Amino acid sequence: MKLQSYKDLKVWQRSLSLVREVYIISKKLPDSEKYGLCSQLQRASVSIPSNIAEGYARKGTAEYLRFLSMAYGSSAELETQLTIINQEYKHVVTNNAQMLLSEVQRMLFSLMERLKS
Repeated sequence: MKLQSYKDLKVWQRSLSLVREVYIISKKLPDSEKYGLCSQLQRASVSIPSNIAEGYARKGTAEYLRFLSMAYGSSAELETQLTIINQEYKHVVTNNAQMLLSEVQRMLFSLMERLKS
């Protein structure tokens, strides 16, 4: 079955689930983090499906790969932020987000490898 849209990509769908999970986590952080960690956390998570979608919409494999690479970079940024939350806010559970993030990272890596060959 041929993909009709980036919305058909499992990696895009899973990354949206990740965004939802990150917003749940953000609400559990203290108000003092509203313009700091919360903002960074949300931007990094939203960047993942956004870059997948934008790359898909571009013409050419090289551009698509570049945007997938940016999505992967945002996933590393998000991974770091979740690590900080685990260290500083032990009451905030990030297990679901970390599981989804690992899955999205594997899917992104796999997609990039397939496009390269």
